[in-house]
Amino acid sequence: MHKAARTWSIAELAAEYEVTLRTIRFYEDRGLLTPERRGTVRVYHPRDRIRLALILRGKRLGFSLDQIAKIVDMYDAEPGEEGQLVYLLDQITHRRAELEQRRQDIDQTLAELAEVESRCHADLHTLRTTQPPAEA
Repeated sequence: MHKAARTWSIAELAAEYEVTLRTIRFYEDRGLLTPERRGTVRVYHPRDRIRLALILRGKRLGFSLDQIAKIVDMYDAEPGEEGQLVYLLDQITHRRAELEQRRQDIDQTLAELAEVESRCHADLHTLRTTQPPAEA
């Protein structure tokens, strides 16, 4: 006998992935999730749950929703998983380059801040040691 696949409510998915109901509805509005409707109740199947996990992972990695949609949708369409993986690898390369540039910018900014801070300390020390004490 065939056992029915596990399903989830919107509240269960929201709790599991620590997102709001509004977030899940937003992904539905964008066509990223397509739950079954039973009257006014949304019923999420394993495919929806996997897609939500992929969407959230993509967001954590800094991909746009359009990029995430393309990656997730490619699995179900031609060129299928191979095309999805090739596209994903390309996006990873671009994202990594962006992050490396950000890292360089942050390192440079931190070095500049350290230099300014050092000069401020030196100037403050000079001011404190060369000025006569204030009269009381």
